[in-house]
Amino acid sequence: MTSISTRRLGPTALRSVDSPDERRSRLRFRTLHGYRRAYRIAGRGPAVLLLHGIGDSSRTWLDLITRLARDHTVIAPDLLGHGASDKPRADYSVAAYANGMRDLLGVLDIDRATVIGHSLGGGVAMQFAYQFPERTERLVLVSSGGVSREVNPVLRALSLPGAELALQSLGLPLVRSQLGLLPRLAQLCGGTYTGDARDLLRIIDGFPDPTARAAFARTLRSAVDWRGQVITMMDRCYLAAGMPTLIVWGDRDPVVPVRHARLAHDAMPGSQLEIFDGAGHFPFHTDPDRFLVVLRNFLRSTAPSSWSAERWRRTLRRGALEAPLGELEQRSVT
Repeated sequence: MTSISTRRLGPTALRSVDSPDERRSRLRFRTLHGYRRAYRIAGRGPAVLLLHGIGDSSRTWLDLITRLARDHTVIAPDLLGHGASDKPRADYSVAAYANGMRDLLGVLDIDRATVIGHSLGGGVAMQFAYQFPERTERLVLVSSGGVSREVNPVLRALSLPGAELALQSLGLPLVRSQLGLLPRLAQLCGGTYTGDARDLLRIIDGFPDPTARAAFARTLRSAVDWRGQVITMMDRCYLAAGMPTLIVWGDRDPVVPVRHARLAHDAMPGSQLEIFDGAGHFPFHTDPDRFLVVLRNFLRSTAPSSWSAERWRRTLRRGALEAPLGELEQRSVT
């Protein structure tokens, strides 16, 4: 059996020092529970944990890591099954990911952090804050999963049996060349998803072998089925009272509709909402300068959450949201 320390790195890891930003935040590795986890760490100051979306990796945060590391300790992992991390046959639920992030921060001697999650990473961030409120200083949700059922039909289809074959076909030269026309086609049609199209191609490049495709499928099926998202944190959002929370979304998000942003904002007491006009599923790529300004203003204007076990118990005893979930969903539509 091949030992973990000698496992061959995939193409994502081999490309991890292509750019100056990547050289400044080079991939590092830690073995946790028998699996090697890749992560980037840079800077000094209050800790910020960046969690990427499904099929993506820490590379998605490179520009933000470089700029935010000027006054923060920034940790950006490749989630298990993604990027240069191991891709075992394992538990890829959001709860398992949250546990893994707790343990990674533990071995890095980081007690508390502001947790920023994009897409699937937003669901993991919410789960982390729910499981480990004493370790969460603030919460930032970017085009987050885990709010309501709706999700792009392509993801619903890829959750079906046999989806690995469809993922394999995406990497074929002819199919990839056709996908490469999407940014130009969007421009010709006056669309605004050119950034998302480029990110789509980058994520497809992250499926170089059957192991990566199988890990993607397992992760997706833990969160999505043919009817849509199967996980929601809405029934526990009342526990976010006292947790500084920022919600960022693109108003043209084709993956998770922007109404989920308003739904989460209504359900999370005291949260701040920023909608990026003309942005798709990656608002931090569409307008990185604005995203950094919004994030820095949030970090400077809010104090870290102070967790109390007694207050947590009182909140649980008081019960759920003042408005029923159905009423909140209807309000978000209007």
